[in-house]
Amino acid sequence: MAIARFKALELAQSRPTVPVKIPTEKVTDYYGSNTFNDEVMRSLLSPEAYLKITNAIEDGKKIDREAADEVAAAMKSWALSKGVTHYTHWFQPLTGTTAEKHDAFFDITSKGKAVEKFKGSALVQQEPDASSFPNGGIRSTFEARGYTAWDPSSPAFIMENVAGTATLCIPSVFVSYTGEALDYKTPLLKSSELIDKAATKVMNEYFSREVSKVSASVGIEQEYFLVDEALYNARPDLMMSGRTVFGHSPAKGQQLEDHYFGSIPSRVNAFMVDFELEALKLGMPVRTRHNEVAPAQFEVAPTFEEANLACDHNALLMDLMNKVAAKHKMRVLFHEKPFSGINGSGKHNNWSLATDTGVNLLGPSTKPKENLRFLTFFVNTIKAVHDYADLLRASIATAGNEHRLGANEAPPAIVSIFIGTEMTRVLNDLENLSEMHDIKLEKGDNVYLRLGINKIPALLLDNTDRNRTSPFAFTGNKFEFRAVGSSANSAAPMTILNTIVANQLLQFREEVDVYLEKGIKKELAIVEVLKKYVKQSRKILFEGNGYSEEWTEEAAKRGLSNLKTAPEALRKYLDKSAIDLFSKHGIFNEIEMHARYEIEIENYIKKIQIESRVVGDLAINHIVSTSLKYQTQLVDNVRGQKEIGIDPQYYAPTIEIIKKISIYTAKINNLVDEMTEARKEANNVEDTAERARLYSTKVKNYLEEIRYCVDKLELIVDDDEWPLPKYRELLLIR
Repeated sequence: MAIARFKALELAQSRPTVPVKIPTEKVTDYYGSNTFNDEVMRSLLSPEAYLKITNAIEDGKKIDREAADEVAAAMKSWALSKGVTHYTHWFQPLTGTTAEKHDAFFDITSKGKAVEKFKGSALVQQEPDASSFPNGGIRSTFEARGYTAWDPSSPAFIMENVAGTATLCIPSVFVSYTGEALDYKTPLLKSSELIDKAATKVMNEYFSREVSKVSASVGIEQEYFLVDEALYNARPDLMMSGRTVFGHSPAKGQQLEDHYFGSIPSRVNAFMVDFELEALKLGMPVRTRHNEVAPAQFEVAPTFEEANLACDHNALLMDLMNKVAAKHKMRVLFHEKPFSGINGSGKHNNWSLATDTGVNLLGPSTKPKENLRFLTFFVNTIKAVHDYADLLRASIATAGNEHRLGANEAPPAIVSIFIGTEMTRVLNDLENLSEMHDIKLEKGDNVYLRLGINKIPALLLDNTDRNRTSPFAFTGNKFEFRAVGSSANSAAPMTILNTIVANQLLQFREEVDVYLEKGIKKELAIVEVLKKYVKQSRKILFEGNGYSEEWTEEAAKRGLSNLKTAPEALRKYLDKSAIDLFSKHGIFNEIEMHARYEIEIENYIKKIQIESRVVGDLAINHIVSTSLKYQTQLVDNVRGQKEIGIDPQYYAPTIEIIKKISIYTAKINNLVDEMTEARKEANNVEDTAERARLYSTKVKNYLEEIRYCVDKLELIVDDDEWPLPKYRELLLIR
């Protein structure tokens, strides 16, 4: 096995940098060239059909059959001109990955002749076999029918394949025969529509009649690791579970902090340039690339997009990165914690609200009236997160993220909000204003002067520092949800965030209207309600070190939840308050909420189960067997020294090493047996929640105990004999 390791290492070290063909034209010339975008539609569709599809995109109106047929014909013509042979409804089932079933662009006539064919009915809807996708008990496995339906708000795109062919991908939702959502996109679209209506009403009634649409926009920073393909293939744990279950920390990890923003290795840079070119052709606005904190860790970040498109693009980007990495003989690791002892990876979701008039509602202003608008959306977001913090925590609860959260490298499991010193002072001033109903305004009075809002200084982007220990931080003109895991589909947490903020804005309108009915001036009524929200939400605001024990104790005193494990957090999906919230707004019904829980909890169990099996296999068949062989060599060495009369003091240290190997190998054998029994016990439990609890509290504990022994053996066994590529080799990507 060690031979395989050294062959892999030799191959990895000899990899040449793959040359990348850089387009000679400007980015603006090829950006979105592989998407069925507005420019393409305008050129290929009749004015009537173009108007219908733009109305569908902007206002959610239905597209009639005649227009669908015209769009399908135009889409087929455009795709065939680019060498496309197949089409697929591209969707995002609850597996955590994307899915597609390719169909050819031709049919056979009654006379056996092939004809190119793509009707509006095929564009609008398909019926893939849904039996093998997660459904959370919504329906029986033998009931296979499910439907994908075209989402016109996300442009169709062409994915070029390694074989030189190409496929037209049509972004779609995925629902069951009975109408329940079986994907991430459907509820996200519903939540986007909800927050549009809620925020637009607030704007129209209190701030601007000109606004007709408000969109949740998201910028998703994607962190990831890169390893050489040969070394990846020599690590069964990476192949099976996405992370290294064993591996002693190298002498040099990230202590010197020299990797962060450092010079990008040439081979890595070639990969980055390659996938960025493909991403830009697919209309993904990727702009930033850099080394992250840990060795072999990197980041790519786009500009902000509407939430649905941003989440689609991120899912597509991950798929694209995997394909391009294979071309460069590398593997991308999206697991939240692929290596112990160094930073894991997140997917920071930067969320804000934007109007169709070009205003960022979370952007402070120098004008008092605009700052009242800003404070309205700012404080309502804080209140929403305060009231539904547990739901946000549940939305990012996975087996992988459990390794990362609170590990002195990522936000803690306790949900808190960081707003910075300046904004804290602003909220303090707001809270301490006089009672609004006591203020008597005379004709000509400046209401903002009386409110004190004109005293708020210009709030610039750098008036809030960054707090990397905060899971939800205000960063100047947006909120950054830092706790999302790197492998996650961002649609899940963004659906929750959109829904809770929309719900809060609707509640805000009701409370303001109560004051208005009493004859209180609009601005005074708004501030009165905001003051109350600040007081009610105060306990979730935290400016300090989220990693500290003091914060854990302080959070407990404040009554904030500390849901350390994924099973604990996921149970919050079943709270009556959560079910009532989503049912009321039509995002999820009760059946869908229970299904989401069942799917996520089963996924958690399966991930830990796979890791446990990998640990058992590697520990016994690779590590223990190798260690015992090396121990035999040492025993023979000691025996030989005795035979030739060497003084015992000189081989005494070797005897101690032999004893250590015996201790660790025996302990590994015992722990693997105990872990196997614990796994059997958990598997025999029918109740999913209890099975998850057993995997979390019993089975999972063995993983670290076994790892400790294996990592100790890695320091003892001859390097030439060790079967697995070591961290110092895996993390050295050039």
